Amino acid sequence: MRDKEENKMEKMLVVVFDNDGKAYEGSRALNRLDSEGSVVIHAEAVISKNPDGKVSVKKAEGDFPVRTVEGTAIGSLIGLLGGPVGFGIGAAAGAVAGGLSDIYAAGVDEDFLREVSDKLTPGKYAVVADLSEEWVTPVDKTMEGLGGVVFRTVKTNFEADQRARDITALKAEISGLKVEHSKAVADRKSNIQAKIDGLNAKLKNKQEEARQRLDQIMSEADAKIKALEKKAAKSRGDAKAAIEAFEAEIRKESRNAEKSLKGLAANHMEKQAKDLEIEAAKLRK
Repeated sequence: MRDKEENKMEKMLVVVFDNDGKAYEGSRALNRLDSEGSVVIHAEAVISKNPDGKVSVKKAEGDFPVRTVEGTAIGSLIGLLGGPVGFGIGAAAGAVAGGLSDIYAAGVDEDFLREVSDKLTPGKYAVVADLSEEWVTPVDKTMEGLGGVVFRTVKTNFEADQRARDITALKAEISGLKVEHSKAVADRKSNIQAKIDGLNAKLKNKQEEARQRLDQIMSEADAKIKALEKKAAKSRGDAKAAIEAFEAEIRKESRNAEKSLKGLAANHMEKQAKDLEIEAAKLRK
């Protein structure tokens, strides 16, 4: 069983290089490790940090199941490393995830971002990848041999928890306003009611955001699983077993995300929205 966090195999990887030549060499080396079965790359790109601090994507080609587009884990990570960049990535917080930060879509934490950003200074390049690996030595040894500085973190899925906290905060705010509305004088009731209506609208928006994120997460997981199934079919022995373990982990994580987000997108959030509408109608009378 691989239930412990330290045994999870899907990681976000960033390898920082001093120049573009080494970065492209690092990208080719990482692809060779994928071909050998040492890792499985789900998405990969070469980026550079510009003098103004923004990030440019230099290479995002490759036969990978996930493309570096907005809303994906790797796209969100690249956006976090330098703000909005080429072909729309880095816009997940505004375009897809609503009020949530890209950090939730990327599955990384602030410490990881701070460490990478401290090293990825203007003029430097990096290989960024969403990958599965059982052992860190193959990547570390290869990249360090090329002069790269390796950063990796286990992908975490705390987006649903954050959304639940947002809902709880909204409910608490609404409850407080309802109490205030019941005690307010006539000329203040309409003002308080407007605030309640605004929170109701926010809840509906969060419901739609949850539905969109669920669709994206499941689509990304499905692409990874299909690619892993093809790899497993062509592999034997330990390599096949490792790929099947990667696949099992992604299936498990996607089921957990589906369960959590589906509850927020449909039952819990929809019920809350309807309850708010009923309460709002009562208060208007």
